[in-house]
Amino acid sequence: MSTATATINPDGDCCARLGRISTWRCRLVVFRDGKYCWDGPITGITWSLGQVEIRAQDVLAWLGNRVPHENKSFTSVDLSEIAQWLIQDGYQPDDPGHTVEVVGQAGVTGSRSYSAGVGQTLDHLSQLAEAGIDFTAIGSKILLLPETHLAPVGRLSDADMPDGLQVSEDGAGLTTRWIVAGSEDSGVIGIAGGTDSYYGLHERYVEQTEITDQASVDEAARARERTTSRVPVVIDTQQVTISPLAAIDVPSLVPGWCLDITSASTCRTVRQRLKITGLRVAETGGDDNNPGSESVQVQVAASGAETP
Repeated sequence: MSTATATINPDGDCCARLGRISTWRCRLVVFRDGKYCWDGPITGITWSLGQVEIRAQDVLAWLGNRVPHENKSFTSVDLSEIAQWLIQDGYQPDDPGHTVEVVGQAGVTGSRSYSAGVGQTLDHLSQLAEAGIDFTAIGSKILLLPETHLAPVGRLSDADMPDGLQVSEDGAGLTTRWIVAGSEDSGVIGIAGGTDSYYGLHERYVEQTEITDQASVDEAARARERTTSRVPVVIDTQQVTISPLAAIDVPSLVPGWCLDITSASTCRTVRQRLKITGLRVAETGGDDNNPGSESVQVQVAASGAETP
């Protein structure tokens, strides 16, 4: 779930109007070069002397405040079908306006059972995402795509990041053996992985009580092992901006899509396609004496799902 913050120094009658905005009642909508690119409910406001700060989250925030509204069970269906139902059910009683686009099916089947009023919808969706499907939001549209989606939206090299970058390994993200327990009634337990010849043995146990059969819990364990069996490599452009001459379209830098990265500026050489995991865009408004400025930082990562 993405966030946006707008800091405003009001003048004229702006102050009176800004004093009437309210969290969850109002939305923050962002346009870039006149094109709609971000939308979500305002979730925090701070009024201070000569300044108003507005904080918002994207449209997924509403699902964080919703629960399943009916009992529902699925048997051996693609995870994208389950995700679509969770989203539809979550918004249905009071839809602020959204659409869903299935970029591609997960290619992973599973059985799940949900009870009315039990658990937050966004938590259910996030747990589903750990089993083989990705989701993200662009404006008011929620996109569902397979975990293995590797479509590139651009290429970056050291020349595009003149102030450098940071390459890191996150050892905390390594698990070579997963134990996933399903619902208590089913008693099913899925196990995937084992001792790795290079990393050794790193085990983790998790409960997913919405899973109802052995095939699904086995698939969930395999999906987790597939994405954590190698130490994730993370590349971050840090607190610097991507060169404005870089051959990329900023609105296309959406988590779930990929960038081809070529870098030899650190001791860790990288030449591969990596999945976008984070993006930060900051703009300072200009005035008559200052044209303002913009910075774009991107974070990409490789794990078992992205590494060829």
